Amino acid sequence: MRPRPTVHRTAPGIEYSPRLPVVQAYLLGTLDHNTVQSLQHRLAYDVAGDPSAAAVILCDHPPAITIGREGSWAHVRVSPEQLHARRLPVRWVARGGGAVLHAPGQVACYPILPLDRMGLTPAEYLAGLCGVVGDLLAGFGVSADVGLGPTTVRVAGRRIAHFGVAVRNWVASYGFVLNVNPDLELFRVIDSDGDPVPVTSLQRECPTRVRVPTVRQRLLDLLALRFGFGRVSVFHSHPTFLPRTPLHAFPARNR
Repeated sequence: MRPRPTVHRTAPGIEYSPRLPVVQAYLLGTLDHNTVQSLQHRLAYDVAGDPSAAAVILCDHPPAITIGREGSWAHVRVSPEQLHARRLPVRWVARGGGAVLHAPGQVACYPILPLDRMGLTPAEYLAGLCGVVGDLLAGFGVSADVGLGPTTVRVAGRRIAHFGVAVRNWVASYGFVLNVNPDLELFRVIDSDGDPVPVTSLQRECPTRVRVPTVRQRLLDLLALRFGFGRVSVFHSHPTFLPRTPLHAFPARNR
């Protein structure tokens, strides 16, 4: 049973017209890539067929490397035998971007959104995702350089997030992976997105302790603000893949 809808309210005298009336947000735990890929395909099918549908997945992944359309084996610094010894499987995925290392301590954010109904081009959408990450970092007191490349967010020259989006029939999937507090030594095995610059994490750059649940919640707020979600309904499972009872819903914050 899904949560009962709540009414979005704004400050008196302010008229608010959301681009999307409601977004289903799935705050999940650790998901392997096969499961999250299947879930994205299911949600993209739903969004393409329902003018009011949109979704976002927030999760993390077991250690692995994914390589997108702009990536190649040249971006992996170690041999297949070394990858096997480190238990780092490699998956080729149909998204933009290059090689991305996934590890505990990251937050993977995969919005499944109808770009045509939102009036966004893929380039504008990618710029918006970079802006969300930049706003998140600023909220933690971390100054970032946003937009040095088409999909780049860096702190003191170090990459902190990895972007890669797929768009089919104007429905966007995949998104970005943010380094919150992963083991940065793991990233020595790849050139992230084909870029040999070093990587960093939010915890490394932030003077106070950073909690992953707090980052997830702030990302939801900032996504709602940036892309005009009228209401966010939060679930901790999906009925097809993780049949447990969803917990609650809340109105998107508009401030």
